[in-house]
Formats: sequence, structure tokens, C-alpha cells
Amino acid sequence: MFSKNIIFENFKRKKIKKKLKIFYKSIVENRTKKKNLINSFTKSYSYSFDKKKIIKFKKFKIFQIFGMGGSSLGAKAIYDFVNHKIKKKFYFYDNLDLKNQLLKKNQKIFSIVISKSGNTLETIVNENIFSSKNKLYITESRDSYLRNFASRLKSEIIEHKNFIGGRYSVLSEVGMLPAELMGLNSNKFKRFDQLILNKSFVNNLLTNVNIIYDMVKKKKTNSIILNYDESSSSLFMWYQQLVAESLGKKSNGVFPIISNMPKDNHSLMQLYLDGNKNCFFTFFDVLGQKSPKINRKKIYKNFNYLEKHNVHSIKSAQKQATKNVFKAKNIPFRSFEVSNKNEETLGELFTFFMLETILLGKMMKINPFDQPAVELIKKETKKILI
Repeated sequence: MFSKNIIFENFKRKKIKKKLKIFYKSIVENRTKKKNLINSFTKSYSYSFDKKKIIKFKKFKIFQIFGMGGSSLGAKAIYDFVNHKIKKKFYFYDNLDLKNQLLKKNQKIFSIVISKSGNTLETIVNENIFSSKNKLYITESRDSYLRNFASRLKSEIIEHKNFIGGRYSVLSEVGMLPAELMGLNSNKFKRFDQLILNKSFVNNLLTNVNIIYDMVKKKKTNSIILNYDESSSSLFMWYQQLVAESLGKKSNGVFPIISNMPKDNHSLMQLYLDGNKNCFFTFFDVLGQKSPKINRKKIYKNFNYLEKHNVHSIKSAQKQATKNVFKAKNIPFRSFEVSNKNEETLGELFTFFMLETILLGKMMKINPFDQPAVELIKKETKKILI
């Protein structure tokens, strides 16, 4: 599909709408504008941090990331997806959770505090209780609690560009600075320039948007991720926020649901196969992973067909069986199978899902970049606490 790293099976194709092609063309043409969100997807994007200056932070082996929603989900997706390449330990404080880890506050821990507004309640509370002495802040250049607090501490402040919303920020400072500190190459995530020259990528992207838009118009609004790779769970937590917060407006939206497979064969699959026909599905798996083999000596004769298999090959059989049944029942689905877990692959997935979401918003005539209803909860919470 996109590259040698991803095997893709698309929804059944339909003729792509003209206005969708126009929206896509506008995105591509505006990618070079400096104050444009799409520019952050490209290698020409100018970070508000100097890679040479953050080398001093790479000496740390333990990091804490404080942030809510898009301020931490992207970095967490990166950390979990390519963890096999990362030698350092990262802890994520992304909820008001009594189980948050209070690490020993010594000189070997570095904290990254991220909030676009600089006034995120949960981030302020977690940073107050759990952060280390060594830290930097990523926040907008405006008057806010965290910016003022960081200035008082004389901590380093990295600008969160005001034209980049949190859920679209993974390829900006918010995701790429942590990626650099993980020992990864941020340039390798930037796949936009290559992808827009890839006809297969563009056709698959527009086909997906076209079909999802048509399904949403027919009230088929549940986007269910059938995830067969545990290390990709954080990626789909990121995807969940991206889709829900971008498209859930004006009594419209797409409801992203993460289903852990094959476990959910024994809980939710009955509903998926025989319940309301308001769902479309995404299969996701990582190929070629090492997994435990079946112990032949412990297999009784009724299940001797398992003798030649390992855990991953059994999961693959279950996945293919599910696809076969979906096809027989005419249940709409697409499939991503990853052959290489690296920065390039993840960058391609980030780019695909963000472009898909933006284009869906345009087609649905809603603004995919704001979240007005969420502000109501913030204001009401402050009233109660005061």
C-alpha cells in the first residue's frame, strides 16, 4: 500500500467524489505554508527546539511525560510501537490515576511537561505531585499557569505552535522531541512528501474517505479496530482521540472503538456479526513476530493439529477466519498488516489517519480542528473547585 512496510487491503472501491479530490489537492498545495498544520507533517517543518541543544537531555535514562490527550498519546504510541529500539525508560502521566508512579526524585530523571494551553488541570496536578527537578515545558507562547511557573523555575520552555492542535501534534515538537530523547530519528517519521507522490497511497486514502463518508451518511458510524497486536494499543488510543474529538460535532461523528483480539471473539464478536449493522471494521496486525511454540508433549490427540504452530500463527488463523466470515456476511472492513515496526512505518500510519480524519471533516462540513463541547466540562469543573 504505502511502502514495503505495510500490506493493505481496502474497502470495496467506489468512484471518488470530485469535491474530495479538490479538498485533497488544497491540502497538498498548502503544505509549504509555515503556519499550516500540514507543514508539520513534512521534513521542511521548522521545530521550535534545536536538536543540538537537546543533546544534554539525552544523558538521562529515565523520563516522565506529563500531558493529557494529544499532549501524550502520540509519544506513548511511539514508545510502545518501537519499544524494541528504545533503551530508555519512559513513564506517562496522562490521567488523574491513584496508581501513577511516584519515582525517586533524583538527578537521573527528566520530566517533559506538555500542555498547549498551559492551563490543563490534570497536567498541573500530576506535575505538581510527581515531576522531577530536571524538566522542560512544551506550551504556547502566551500567559498561562505552566509558562509562568516554568519561567519562575528558569526551566527550558519549548514553544507549542498555536496553529497545531494537540491531537494533530505528534509530528511536531510534541511527539518528535520525546522521540529524539528516546534515541529515535525524528526525520524518519516524516513521510508526507514521499506519500503524496505514491499513487497507491493517494488512491487508498481517498477511497477510504469516500467510503467512510458514504457509510456515515447511512448511519454506519462505529469504527471498530480489531487489533491483533498488543504493542499497538497506544497507537489506537491516539487514533481514538483523533477521530472522536475531530468529528464528533453537530450531532454527527464517527465512534472509534478499540477491540483487543482474539480475546473479544469471546465477548463482542457475537454483536459484531449478528447485531446492529452500524459498524465498519479495521483489522490491524504485525507480522513475523517471535512467539512461543506449542509444546507437542502436552497436546492431546483431539487437538494435534496445533502441533506445528506458535501463538502468532494461531492468531493469524483466527484473523483470517474472521475476515472470511465478514466477507460472507458482507460486513465492511479494511486491513493493515505491518511487516516492519520502525519510525517510517509509524510515520506512514500517523500521516494516513490524520489526513483521513481531516478530509472526512471537510466532507461532513464540520471543523475537524476544534473541540468546543469539551470546554464546557473544564469551565464547570473550575466552578465546582472554586
